[in-house]
Formats: sequence, C-alpha cells, structure tokens
Amino acid sequence: MIGSETVLRRECVSCVCVVMAFYCAALLLCTLLSAGAQQAPVVTIEPRSASVRQGETVSFRCRVQGGVQPVQLEWKRTNNQPLSDNVKIGPDGSVITFTSTRPGNQGTYRCLATSAQGRAQSVATLNVRQPPKVRVTPSGPVQVQAGEQVSVECHVTGRPRPSASWLRVDRNRETVLSTTTSTDAATVVSARSEDAGVYICRAQNSEGTSESKVELRVEGGVQGATLPEASVSPAETVAVEGQTVTLHCEVSGFPTPTISWSKLRAPLPWLHKIQGGSLTLQNVGRQDSGQYICNATNDVGFIEATAQVEVETRPYTTCLPEQLRVRAGESIRLQCLVHGTPPVHLQWSKVGGTIPRRAETHDSILLISQAKAADAGTYKCVASNRHGTSEAVAKVTVRCKPSLSASRSSELRFTQDEAPLKTKPMRL
Repeated sequence: MIGSETVLRRECVSCVCVVMAFYCAALLLCTLLSAGAQQAPVVTIEPRSASVRQGETVSFRCRVQGGVQPVQLEWKRTNNQPLSDNVKIGPDGSVITFTSTRPGNQGTYRCLATSAQGRAQSVATLNVRQPPKVRVTPSGPVQVQAGEQVSVECHVTGRPRPSASWLRVDRNRETVLSTTTSTDAATVVSARSEDAGVYICRAQNSEGTSESKVELRVEGGVQGATLPEASVSPAETVAVEGQTVTLHCEVSGFPTPTISWSKLRAPLPWLHKIQGGSLTLQNVGRQDSGQYICNATNDVGFIEATAQVEVETRPYTTCLPEQLRVRAGESIRLQCLVHGTPPVHLQWSKVGGTIPRRAETHDSILLISQAKAADAGTYKCVASNRHGTSEAVAKVTVRCKPSLSASRSSELRFTQDEAPLKTKPMRL
C-alpha cells in the first residue's frame, strides 16, 4: 500500500512538471511575439538615388514597415541644412518632391520615422546634372609688353565635372593647347609678338558644351603685319519679333583690324547700334531676318565673318468676310488669313454651337454646303504656333425662303371684273 502511494505521488509530480513546462513555453512565446510587435519601424526610400538634369522634377517616397502606429515622418538633409524653397513635402509626409531642380538641391536626404517604440531612418541621394559654364579671367582683351609674363585662367563649373581645353584660333583653325578637368591657366612665360591672337577655353560634359574667348595683344618687339582674322558669335540666332539681338565680332591681326558691319543684299536695320565689335538689333521684325557680315580690315587685307538671324513672329489672324449673308440652300464659304512663323496650326469652331458634319475645311477655308437656318451664327478661327495664339470671328446670317401653303378646302373665286388676266408668252 505504501509502495503504490509512492508511485502515485511520483506520477503527480511528473504531471505538474510537464504542465509547468508547457506554461513557461507559452509565456516565452507570447513575450517574444509581443516584443516583435513593439519593434521600431523599418524605413526604405524609393528610389535610393536619382540623377536628373537641371530644371527637371523628381520625387522620393518613404515607405514604413512594422512598428506601432501612428508613425511620424520627417525629411531632412544629412548636412542639417534647411530644405530649399523648391522642395515640397506631401500631405502625409511620405513623398518629397523637387520641382525645377537646381545645383543647390544636390546632396543626400534622409527620411526619419518616429513611433512610440523608437526611431528609424533611411537615406537617398540626388544628383543634379548641369551643362558647363565657362568664365575666363581676365576677360580681355589682355595687353602686355613683349617679354612680359601673362597668365589667363579658365574657371569651369558643371556636373558631371567637365573637361576643359585651351585652344588657339589661327586663320579660323583651332589648335588644342592643353586639356584638364580642373581650373586651368594658360601661361605665357615671355610674351612674343607671335603669341598675340585669340584663345578659347572650351568645356564639355555629357550635358553640353560651353566656351569663352580672350584676345591677347603683345606690344613692342618685332612683329610683322598679318592678315585679319574674324569670327562672329552666335553664328545662328532665332529670335521672336520685338526682341533684341546682339552679335559679337572678334578679330585679330596686326595692325589691329577695324570692324564694320553690313547685311547681305540689304541695309542694316534702322534700329541698330554698333559698339566696339558688337552689333545690336533692337525691336527686331520679320524683315530683319537675314545674313549679317562682320568686315575686318587692316593694311594687309580684309576678311569677312557671317552670322544668320531668323526672326519668328506670333500669329496674326483675320477672317474674310467678317460678315456673310446667304440664302438657305446656298454655300457658306469663310477664309482665315494668317500671318506668322514658324508654321501655324488652324482650327475652326462655332461660338455657342457646333460646326455641322457636312462642313469641309481646305487649308484655311471653311465650306458649308446647303446652308440651313441652324448654320447661322458666329464662327471663330484660332491660329497658334509656339510663340502664341490669335483668333478672328465671322458672323453668318442665313435668310430662309418664304413658304406659301393653302388648304385643299380653300377656294379662289373671281367675279367677272376680277377674272385673272391672261397673257401670251413673250417670244424673244
């Protein structure tokens, strides 16, 4: 009897141990799950990096996973500088948008997520590409005495970092003197008369090319007379009517050439100004389009350099006729006369209504056959090109033919005095 009690006690103790073990395991699992649910949020940014051209728009989105809600989002620059005025944050704080990007927007940005369980962050990088800009110092013309040292620096900016080259213009041919990827200086240790001329610093990257010119003049020493050299910049110009156009003519040669300007097959515009080697055309019109010539002359000879100017205009529109009266059944014909360059797009519409389906358009002409009373109204012609729009209207009146009707039961009675007059047909 005592032995059986001992066995029973042992079984009970074993059962209690098993129950306690299951309870501890369940408690540990709940603790782990609770701890996992209370972890700090996990933050990612899409995209992680972006490279855009200056002036474009780009956005980054901050995504949060896990953590206890609510989660507060905040965007900052990693250098703790304030966000630029062209940076906007979305209503929920998850999206940051850069409009009309500029070089100052380039850098690293972080999205910071904060909840009751902690903070987390992720970073994204923005690269802003920009074409090169070139600045030469001194700007010139640089004048030195023979034997003196002269140094001209070329300052270049742009992203990606541009490569810069020094070139010399000799009889309209360019000779490369050096190439570098940093600020470069063209140095002449002991200036000679043959060093005189025009030098170009040209910078180039994947976004474009830019250049700046400087003229070096060397006085004294023995220098032989040389033919003039000339170049005009820009070589081609497209302007809009009313704008101002300036052409720059750069010359070299000994003795120093004199500069004059002319226009091919026409006199210079009335509103023009010549200062130094530059020609300025004010308030240009369509008639100012053409080829302009810079003439450089010295004792040895002369040379010409040319530039092409094209003046484009906004549309100007008129309707013919402005008022049109037709009878029902006749045709409505309206013409839209347009002046302007480049090519103009035309569109007809009816004010307060729609143009009938039977209407046809040929170039600038609107044709509606078999006019009806419903076709009366005001028609509008709109002309547009990349410089603007213009419109003109025409008013159309449709006169309907009078109609006579008599019922079958009606009678026409004539008295003897009112008998209808009979006439014989007239022979011609």
